[in-house]
Amino acid sequence: MRMIVRILGQGVLVALVAAVAAVAWAMWLPSSHPVLDRIGLLAPIERLGVPLARAPQITGPGGPGGGMGRGAASVITAPVEQAERRDRIAAIGTGEALRSVVIMPEVSGRLSEIYVAPGEIVREGMVMARLDSAAEQIARDRAELMLDEARATAARLERLQATGTATEVQIREAALAVRQAELAVRQAEFDLSRREIVAPITGWIGIIESEVGGQVSTSTAIARIDDRSMILVDFRVPERMVGRIAPGDALQVSLLARPDMALDGRIRAVDSRVDQTSRSLRVLAEVGNPEDTLRAGMAFSIAITLPGTDYPAVDPLSIQWGNEGSFVWAVRDGRATRVAVRIVQRSEGQVLVSGALEPGERVVREGVQALREGAEVEDRAQPSTDDGAERASASPDPSET
Repeated sequence: MRMIVRILGQGVLVALVAAVAAVAWAMWLPSSHPVLDRIGLLAPIERLGVPLARAPQITGPGGPGGGMGRGAASVITAPVEQAERRDRIAAIGTGEALRSVVIMPEVSGRLSEIYVAPGEIVREGMVMARLDSAAEQIARDRAELMLDEARATAARLERLQATGTATEVQIREAALAVRQAELAVRQAEFDLSRREIVAPITGWIGIIESEVGGQVSTSTAIARIDDRSMILVDFRVPERMVGRIAPGDALQVSLLARPDMALDGRIRAVDSRVDQTSRSLRVLAEVGNPEDTLRAGMAFSIAITLPGTDYPAVDPLSIQWGNEGSFVWAVRDGRATRVAVRIVQRSEGQVLVSGALEPGERVVREGVQALREGAEVEDRAQPSTDDGAERASASPDPSET
């Protein structure tokens, strides 16, 4: 029990010492007022009737306060501007050729000839390689001989029909034999054509994996043809972009390995559904490649900038923080007014905020240490007037420097 009483007594003593120290701090140091205000002690000290220290007046032309009322705090302000919030999405995508085909033979066999080299442009329908086709050529020649024999038989029976020595059944059988022989020739020519490996598209051929004399099958990848006249970039964006982007929209593209190389891109297609796992939307962009400097498989940096809502924009130095969040000191009728704001977006040289601010009014960017709600201020960034005559400001507008 004695221990508890002792601990409570020490706690009360510490609290009393801290309270006395806070009061003394407020009485002797004006710079302590913002700190005490943020932790909620300044108002209780004022209600106790404690005389608080005041910041020394800055003298200037015309006496204390630079010609303003005695006790005015000297500050520098900046105007509130209106700016548009831009939603910027950054993504990393992988490049693909406009069309890409892996070349595989249609039949198995021995590779007898290759007519192209890696890196060459091949045209659609061009014969790139050939398999050994001796057996297929023999089969075609045999089919052609059988066709010639069937046609000769049919012609002889037609002549005999005129003399009445050939029946209708014999004529029909001869015509059927001719048709069958024609089909056999077509089949032999088709089998022979499959011994040729033909380019299905126009594009650049890659490294050839097979050699002349090697045995290949229908699953052997001989080479790949890429039509890289245009590069397609596959990337993903957050699901909040649904409905905000569409095919044809422009975007900024650069190579991940060469950020200085800016490219013009355009959205080619947007997927019809959002991925349930990543909550992202797949997008396909197209990038022109007129100088053939891009390759499939490259990594691309994608940036999409979308227009948004207008917000008040203030100088970054004017943003202050307290127990209730961020705020700024606005100068209204020559006095400081604390205005709560919510930071919407930070950009170069300004901060977009949401709050009770109007474009054109001024907020304090320097000299906030001695400000209190309703305190009279002297704005050194604004020219003042005396008896209707304009007088030059003590310092230039920092927003113009």
